[in-house]
Amino acid sequence: MIAALSHDSAAAIEHAHIEVTGSKSESNRLLILQALFPQIEIGNLSNSDDTQLLQQALKNRDSELIDIHHAGTAMRFLTAYFSAQQGRKVVLTGSERMKQRPVSLLVDALRDLGAKIDYKGEEGYPPLQITGTTLRSGEIEIAAGTSSQYISALLLIAPSLSDGLTIRMRGMITSRPYIDMTCQLLQQLGCSVIFSENCITVEPLDIPVESKFTVESDWSSASYFYSAVALSEGLSITLKNYKKESLQGDSNLVHIYEKLGVETRFNSAESSITLSKKDISLPKHLELDLAKTPDIAQTIAVSCFGLGIGCKLSGLHTLKIKETDRLVALQTEMQKLGATVQITDNLLQLSPSEAINSGISIKTYNDHRMAMAFAPLAFKEKISIEEPEVVSKSFPSFWEAMTAVGITYEIKR
Repeated sequence: MIAALSHDSAAAIEHAHIEVTGSKSESNRLLILQALFPQIEIGNLSNSDDTQLLQQALKNRDSELIDIHHAGTAMRFLTAYFSAQQGRKVVLTGSERMKQRPVSLLVDALRDLGAKIDYKGEEGYPPLQITGTTLRSGEIEIAAGTSSQYISALLLIAPSLSDGLTIRMRGMITSRPYIDMTCQLLQQLGCSVIFSENCITVEPLDIPVESKFTVESDWSSASYFYSAVALSEGLSITLKNYKKESLQGDSNLVHIYEKLGVETRFNSAESSITLSKKDISLPKHLELDLAKTPDIAQTIAVSCFGLGIGCKLSGLHTLKIKETDRLVALQTEMQKLGATVQITDNLLQLSPSEAINSGISIKTYNDHRMAMAFAPLAFKEKISIEEPEVVSKSFPSFWEAMTAVGITYEIKR
């Protein structure tokens, strides 16, 4: 299946109102906490595939086989959760790509707490045979530079342990805003959390002091609308359910896209933001360290290419273990469009381009962010997106939202 995208400048939309689903990151953390503390109520839950798969897995009390398909967050969070469920036996598995994504650092840390986890296939990778037990409290060490989800997985079960948990992180912390988000949700719940340098201590919790949570809309998903405004001639977009003081690190989009000609106005009374074109001179080259916000790297790279400017994006080492190797995928697809791209294990460097090849078909590699990051480029040239349905992983209504901002699509089988 292929989605052919185009934009008719003669029938351009001036302003669009879009409702983005709740943050997948917040939703998935709250679902684990809700499973541990059933008093919790959650509003504006994400309708993404990943969140629905996690929800189904937590509700599934009978089956010993839990298949989370491509949902990496669910794999990490459920590994910790099921390890702490006394007497529960499960085999946690996923897609072929999931079986290539390492999980040994988390498994080793859980084993240090007494978890009973065995590898059913290749050592260090899913599927996992988990026999739930009463985990020990205490102190563990874990490398901090691979995936923040390992640390969040441990933090989420920490308040359910009899004496809490102390996590010491070795090395530079990757994607720290996601760890901060987990800590702040625990604090809102009523947990005592101390995060000092590379050490986090979480005290046990019996009864939550806060039981009602409303999930903020997803800032990662907002990135595609920032890109749309940046690449359009004069489009403005209002996005609902966003706030200035966000738990999500990707809210740094506000400052990044200001450099690319997009202004953000916060409408606090309506809990919304309005994105509009800002009359500025664009930089010839943009240099960003995205170690704290790697999920928006693809969108920024495509935006820069569409605007004809160069960029150097660093701090991207975690992109190699996502749904695909996102650095290689970005380089491959952008080169088809005429871009000059160089990559290493942790950065992408794009040279300024004067032209974009038209009619190119973009391969998505079973990666939702590949499809969504390239879609706004249709404001500049006709393109096609292969396997467009992959967006359901995080943003099921994405193509309807693209139509609302002026990009038309035709599905070809």
